[in-house]
Parts: sequence; structure tokens; C-alpha cells
Amino acid sequence: MTQPKIGIIISTTRKGRLGERIARWVHELAQGRTDLSFEVIDLRDYPLGFYEVEVSPRFAPLDGAVEQAWAGKMASLDGYIFVTAEYNRSITGVLKNALDHLYYEPGRKPAAFVGYGAAGGVRAVEQLRLMAVELSMVVTKNGVHIGMEPMLGLMREGKELADFPYLSPTVVTMLDELAWYAKTLKTGRDEEAQKTAA
Repeated sequence: MTQPKIGIIISTTRKGRLGERIARWVHELAQGRTDLSFEVIDLRDYPLGFYEVEVSPRFAPLDGAVEQAWAGKMASLDGYIFVTAEYNRSITGVLKNALDHLYYEPGRKPAAFVGYGAAGGVRAVEQLRLMAVELSMVVTKNGVHIGMEPMLGLMREGKELADFPYLSPTVVTMLDELAWYAKTLKTGRDEEAQKTAA
């Protein structure tokens, strides 16, 4: 079996975002692993229009090059790490919009979460978990939550995430759990695809 490929999704596109720094940090910590491969996915690279199609992607593929590229990218991955900011106790509008453009692509694949915000992004992550379940993702228990102390250090004091060493072990725990689900679910999807093709 080839290594499951995990997308680390930067879920905000605003100027001055912390999400990119956090996603790159997770990616760097993950590079030493031999059981998974990783790719950073930036929603800036998929400038989707506001979701207002007549027919849900549940019933018909979406038209448009950007929509198809986004769906294709998500379909090509074996699992996801959503790096999500918390806006008004929820996820970003651009991430919600991107998820609304999907249906089958993330099904039976694991989703892990890195939240950041006043309460470590926990309220955004909990809402994102519900959306992930509706899209038939398998949500993992262990996540990473970056609260105000490291956020202020990053934004105002010139610090790096490495300056907050208590965070790194939470990434390792998250990745260990994600790896088990990614491999197990990939085996199941591959076996089902073989039966269908026979």
C-alpha cells in the first residue's frame, strides 16, 4: 500500500493570516514521518465563487474549472488536517463555502483539526466536526488548540510556534491517531474499489 496522502488545509484567505504559519509548522513537524505523506492546501489557490448552484454536488458534478480543481484535489487525498481560525464562534466563511462545493470527495476519509483563537479554536472545531460528519468524513478525537498566549506571541512579539514547546506533542498525538485511520480507511476504500471493478 502506498503512503496515505494527507492535505493540510489553510482555511483562511485574509491578509496577515496566522493560518499559513501554523499550517507550515504542522507540515514541518510531520516531515519526519514515514507512514504518511503531506501536502499543504491553500484556499487562496481555489478562488471559488459563492456557493449558489442550482443542483447540489450530491446529485451532479459542479461546472467550472476552479470548482473541478478543488473537488479533484480533495478527491486525490486520503485524509485532511483542517487548520481553522475561529470567527465569531465558528469557522471561516471561505472554508464553509469550500466545503459546500463538495459531497462525495472526502467520504470515508479521516479529518483532524488544528484550531486557533481565543479559546484555542475549540468552538470552530466543534462546528467543523459536524460538517465533516455530514460529508462522511471520519473525525478524529485528538486535535491541536492554539490559544491567545501563543497567538499574541506570534502576532506581537516576533515569536515562533517552536517557542511554545507544549504544543508540539499535541501535533504528534494528532498525527499518530490520524495515521491509523488514514491507513485503515484507505485499505477499506481500496478493497471496495477492487470489488466494484471485478
